[in-house]
Amino acid sequence: MKIWLNGGLRDLDSARVSVLDHGLTVGDGVFETVKTVAGRPFALTRHLDRLVRSARGLGLPEPDTDEVRRACAAVVDANPTALGRLRITCTGGVSPLGSDRGDQGATLVVALDEAARRPDSTAVITVPWTRNERSALAGLKTTSYAENVVALARAKERGATEALFANTVGQLCEGTGTNVFVVIDGEIHTPPLASGCLAGITRELTVQWTGARETDLPLDVLDRADEVFLTSTLRDVQAVHRVDERRLPDAPGPVTAKAMQIFDERAGNDLDP
Repeated sequence: MKIWLNGGLRDLDSARVSVLDHGLTVGDGVFETVKTVAGRPFALTRHLDRLVRSARGLGLPEPDTDEVRRACAAVVDANPTALGRLRITCTGGVSPLGSDRGDQGATLVVALDEAARRPDSTAVITVPWTRNERSALAGLKTTSYAENVVALARAKERGATEALFANTVGQLCEGTGTNVFVVIDGEIHTPPLASGCLAGITRELTVQWTGARETDLPLDVLDRADEVFLTSTLRDVQAVHRVDERRLPDAPGPVTAKAMQIFDERAGNDLDP
């Protein structure tokens, strides 16, 4: 594996970040996960735009998107794969121990590993912890992911691949790494960004391409929705066949199946929509 680190490609064994990097000590960093298909990244421009927005929101220096593009191209060329997960990480760089940032510059890492196509449907659970829609980090894709690690571990213990959160006012929000959609009376709905959910790239495209409505939804909508599906970079559109103990045996349902078809067709026609 070849990894881009601060200006050039390195072998895996020589790609090393300081133990004092702020991304390690306090999770002070932002990242993007980009799908690659046959050596080409999907929706890279949208991902880079969000990377910049997240860095601004966290108060980090704006990433040089031209440099990040060069890094992505170099890593993709050096690691051929049919379907890949391209990870772009920018951190606060070497800093004092504690929350203050140092002045030695940011760290940029780009890496790629092989990915597998997701099943057409999956199981999810809900968790008792909440997303804080008023947090300073709400809507930012930061490396502070420990809460997601805990929730996803619980999902795996219960035979699911994703955990869904409500926000502090009891509205459906998002998953650990996904956005969630529900189908009610033939209409597709998804929580608005004001709920505290991440502005997912696949979510954004799915809303545009299917006409889904952004709607404030109580968490218990999952108990009565006709269909439920997830979106994310590597799942694309994925049906849900179980939420906690509730089974949706016909997943993917007709509306979800149509959304999956639309996404596959539109994404296949334009790798940088």
